[in-house]
Amino acid sequence: MATKVVIGAQWGDEGKGKIIDILAQQAEVVVRSQGGNNAGHTVEANGQQYKLHLTPSGILNPNTLCIIGNGVVVDPGILLGELDMLQARGVSTDNLKIDARAHIIFPYHRELDGLSEIARGKSDIGTTKKGIGPAYMDKAERSGIRMCDLMNRELFIEKVKANVELKNKIIEKVYGGTGLNADDIIEEYLGYAKKLRKYVTDTTVLLYEAIKAGKNVLFEGAQGTLLDLDLGTYPYVTSSHPISGGVCVGTGIGPTMIDECIGVVKAYTTRVGKGPFPTELFDEIGDQIREKGHEYGTTTGRPRRCGWFDAVIVKYAVRTSGLTSIVVNKIDTLGDIKKIKICVGYRKGNEIIKEFPPSLEELELCEPIYEEMDGWEGDIGHIRRYEDLPENAKKYIERIEKLCDVRVGMIGVGPGRDQNIIKD
Repeated sequence: MATKVVIGAQWGDEGKGKIIDILAQQAEVVVRSQGGNNAGHTVEANGQQYKLHLTPSGILNPNTLCIIGNGVVVDPGILLGELDMLQARGVSTDNLKIDARAHIIFPYHRELDGLSEIARGKSDIGTTKKGIGPAYMDKAERSGIRMCDLMNRELFIEKVKANVELKNKIIEKVYGGTGLNADDIIEEYLGYAKKLRKYVTDTTVLLYEAIKAGKNVLFEGAQGTLLDLDLGTYPYVTSSHPISGGVCVGTGIGPTMIDECIGVVKAYTTRVGKGPFPTELFDEIGDQIREKGHEYGTTTGRPRRCGWFDAVIVKYAVRTSGLTSIVVNKIDTLGDIKKIKICVGYRKGNEIIKEFPPSLEELELCEPIYEEMDGWEGDIGHIRRYEDLPENAKKYIERIEKLCDVRVGMIGVGPGRDQNIIKD
């Protein structure tokens, strides 16, 4: 297995959790490199479903070292609640480690996240209001508080008081909100410190030593390529880097240590929140895909916008992350649709566009150019060999490979860990 990166190659919610959980069975280390509890992975194992937001998906395997890397922003209360849930269901969390450099989300981050969205009015971004963006803002502004600070009581108290004093001025004078009490935050978070201390360490050393020892390491991504802060549909993006390059910065390893980059896609396209979506469906087929595919956010419960597969987007992900293969999930959701469409390019006026445009304004002017293919009938959730798929389903997969210039290595035919087809 060596070192593998798994990222989302669309707008997130592609089913990475299941794929990561499958690959984690062979992994000795699973690492989360970016994002926060705005991410959500739903993993099914032994007939049970687990909704994970911060904990790496490999946590279900007690023999796998799970690392929350330095690039993640951590809400301690959410993380501890997740660990309590896992322990209550018989899952050990002793195999979890958190990097001492990881930044912490505070109540003032959540407050500012909500207030700034309200202030934007109709131009709001559609954030989860969980404080992710403001935490990354503090990180870039060099006023953030890290896990190593939380472990140093006196330093932590000093930093929190300074931050709350400044944040309260912004909350009250800029947004007209109600300020927060620094002492309450300090008391709450020092309580978290006692419970988290055993997990906090320099994970860059653990990771380097594991790779040097030849261990199988899996880097799990959160969100997706089109939500990348630099390369996504800015400003409707997340505040970190969900592409493969973000793994190196978010875990403290060099690019030469990565062997494979796997992109996860759905057999169609979805996104949550605002922003242009060229292949979005507003008809009964879009509703059918949403209901059959259970397209509701793991973190927010929001209904996802659904549309046809967009090869322009996935080809862009292949290029920007150097993907060596992709996983096509939820092909079963498209069953019983008589005619299936694939977006092969965009039309902007008289111009044909084959590459994903950097400008949001340009993307909003683009109309999808479709190829239409015959669908297939019947349930395929029981199929485990590629040759046993309906001919039209195989044609669909092979067309995706050609359009996106990448090999399809695995096909998901259902939510279960075993509902997958390995394609040679």
